[in-house]
Amino acid sequence: MNIKAAFIALLAFGLFSSHDVVVKYLGEAFSPLQIIFFSSLMSFPLLTMMMVQDPTPGNLRPVHPWWVTLRSICAMISPACAFFAFILLPLAQAYALLFATPLLITLLSIPVLKEKVGAPRLIAVAIGLCGVLVVVRPGSSPLSWGHFFGIAAALSNALQSITVRKIGREERRVVLMLYPLLLNVVLSGIALIFVYEPMQLIHLGGIGIVAFFGFAATLMMVYAYTVGEAAFVAPMQYSQILWAMGFGYILFGEIVDLYTLLGSAIIVFSGLFIIAREAFGNRSEHTPVLRSRSRGLSPGSFSISLALRRKQQKNLES
Repeated sequence: MNIKAAFIALLAFGLFSSHDVVVKYLGEAFSPLQIIFFSSLMSFPLLTMMMVQDPTPGNLRPVHPWWVTLRSICAMISPACAFFAFILLPLAQAYALLFATPLLITLLSIPVLKEKVGAPRLIAVAIGLCGVLVVVRPGSSPLSWGHFFGIAAALSNALQSITVRKIGREERRVVLMLYPLLLNVVLSGIALIFVYEPMQLIHLGGIGIVAFFGFAATLMMVYAYTVGEAAFVAPMQYSQILWAMGFGYILFGEIVDLYTLLGSAIIVFSGLFIIAREAFGNRSEHTPVLRSRSRGLSPGSFSISLALRRKQQKNLES
């Protein structure tokens, strides 16, 4: 089942990469904030389905309002910054910066989860961050807003993941999805006053593709994590660098330079070492990287995950 799960995860990350290509195309004509507004709006039907199917008793009042607020802010910042990075940078370079997320999760787990991180993982984090410097190469070429947005996306995504890891067992899943989505719609809707550009039917179709690909890929990821071990599924995220190189060259004429290749290799190997250490080293109490989802979860994925787990439990009981 682990091989099957890894293969499904590979397909899922291929869909995620196709999703990012559409975002890059749309970004040539529209602000990322406009793309986020309409794609978030299209997610409300999925959230409504989730609220109807959620069997957990309780109301929509957060148990940890400050942590939920922090997650909501990060859930708004992360996709916005990632979209800006995809638009402003070559795809491979943007992915290389986003791959720093597991490294940052490892660092944040120390103060937030009280995780005891030993020297090997700390050294891997330091080496991985050096890989980020190789990709960005400050001093040799001018830093752009794309680099800033890529790093900000990785940091906010890591903070979002670690926050869910901290409060996920106590908060209702619908609460963890509702407030970030509402904040996304409200703030991007306000920004829409200043950045809105008229959209044709083909552009709305493109945003529909973004929403559908994101949902379909998340569905596949949830299934992969449900039937396979995280240690076999999590490393598949790094396959996106291959998709980025292929799409970037074929569709946008982007040629990956030596520094991006070298920096990406350093970041990937550091991330793989951390994943292996958490999975097989018996040195991590919380396994924060393994238990995170690198691309986040769509509004419908929590209910999908619950349904799959209930089905598994029934199979075990029978």
